[in-house]
Amino acid sequence: MKLVGISGCLRKESYNTKLLKTIGERYAESFDLEILSIRELPFYDQDEEADPPDAVKTFKEKVKKADGVIIATPEYNWSITGALKNALDWLSRGDKEMKDKPVMVVGASTGILGTVRAQIDLRKILGSSGLSARVLPPSTNEFLVTHAHEKGSFVGLRPYPTWTPILLYLYVSSILALARSKFLNPYAFRFITFVWLLIPSKKPFV
Repeated sequence: MKLVGISGCLRKESYNTKLLKTIGERYAESFDLEILSIRELPFYDQDEEADPPDAVKTFKEKVKKADGVIIATPEYNWSITGALKNALDWLSRGDKEMKDKPVMVVGASTGILGTVRAQIDLRKILGSSGLSARVLPPSTNEFLVTHAHEKGSFVGLRPYPTWTPILLYLYVSSILALARSKFLNPYAFRFITFVWLLIPSKKPFV
């Protein structure tokens, strides 16, 4: 199974980019996750929609070929970043690569709410007519990493290939706690199953 990850933060030491890297490393036995950069994407320009810049073409093509997308969003002023919105604007035009694409939304922040407002906005945007993505339903599937700055980076990871029947609403106190816990398991494997159900030709856990 081939997935792509999109981090809404351009910062080099972004917690959300680290979160995507962690997911990719931890579940490497279940899916291949390629993290796409949105740094080089120019501002969306409708005049260039028919023949966009090469960076946009490459970005859109990789999303198109992916079986699913994981988006990690920070929260800026109660919403998603301009960089992420710009990337989604490009994806909403032309071939509309996000149409019916399985999407998982995650987020990490230094605050107590862990990007909850940004995730609400992001889900709304993903459901717009231009994108029409198939987002993993929010009920019991919100993944929020709070106080991400307190404990450093993701470390000590190993894959957990089995289902862990625990509460799916994930409210983790720190990045280190997340890295050492199994709390991510049910959310990740539910998304794998979600992709598999939408794309029957893709077998889960391979």
